[in-house]
Amino acid sequence: MITAEQREKLRGWFTGRIPDDLFESLVEVTVDREEITVIGRVPAPRLADDVSDAERAAAVQGRVQEFRERTRDDRIAVASEAEHRFRKKVSWGVECAGERVLFTHIAVPVMTRLRQPERQVLDTLIAAGVARSRSDALAWCVRLVQKHTDDWLTELRDSLEQVQRVRAQGPDAEPHDAPPKEAEESEESAESTESKKSEKSEEE
Repeated sequence: MITAEQREKLRGWFTGRIPDDLFESLVEVTVDREEITVIGRVPAPRLADDVSDAERAAAVQGRVQEFRERTRDDRIAVASEAEHRFRKKVSWGVECAGERVLFTHIAVPVMTRLRQPERQVLDTLIAAGVARSRSDALAWCVRLVQKHTDDWLTELRDSLEQVQRVRAQGPDAEPHDAPPKEAEESEESAESTESKKSEKSEEE
């Protein structure tokens, strides 16, 4: 689980490392166990107010493609440093005129076992033409849950972060001012030696 503090540090690193003229602004940096996705805003193309929707969509697509080609070397350099530093793949995307476009990003296989009623849900989606395969149907279900339970998932992540903070303060946590274990053993050994010397002196 990635904590809020780790996400803030990650976003701060990218904010400082990305060249100032790469994006109009940094919109979002998201991270999970495998991947970091960086989304930036690029200027919308200048168009007349009365252009058609088709022309506007084509202009946005062209602007995104122009940005992708022009900034490739800069993005590769930043991604290379980030992947070495954070041990995760870096993917890129942009927002332009209200549209979000993701460039090449990784798809991670997730294995699961489903009982017949659950498999029937996936098969129904395939039969209806919503998905091409069971894996595609499962991904569709995940996207549907994400869309309709975003607030609940956000609250759940916040709760998990609170659990991690409380756990870190528990009795098993190493106190910041605790003496090293070797130092404790050395002190115990010294006390034992002094005690034996004292007993020997009393006997004499």
